[in-house]
Amino acid sequence: MATDAAPAAVHPTDELATTLRRTEVQRGPSSIPGREIVQVLTEIPVGVESGWHTHPGEEVGYIVAGTVEMRVQDADTVVLHAGDGFLIPPRRPHNARDLGPGTGRMLSTYIVEIGQPLATLTG
Repeated sequence: MATDAAPAAVHPTDELATTLRRTEVQRGPSSIPGREIVQVLTEIPVGVESGWHTHPGEEVGYIVAGTVEMRVQDADTVVLHAGDGFLIPPRRPHNARDLGPGTGRMLSTYIVEIGQPLATLTG
């Protein structure tokens, strides 16, 4: 049976998707050549860490719910609460840990290189 439907877009694997619940909200082209914009809702259970990782571009984030400890290489550790925003430079290793009492929820917008995995664990 023939169909006129376009094939679904294939996106590189996101290594954090095996550790945290990550829901892609939207994805689209950027005005910056070679970049796309990806928005993701990440849910981190109490006491769980994302693991040290990087992104192939900027991360602009907002804490929707919970309290999250954010550690970024070469920067002071900060504790973020619902309503706080954060910025992570491209390819800068960082780690997020939910401090509780409930599930932490972050909404992040990434401006990243097209065709690269959204997140890569660094060890």
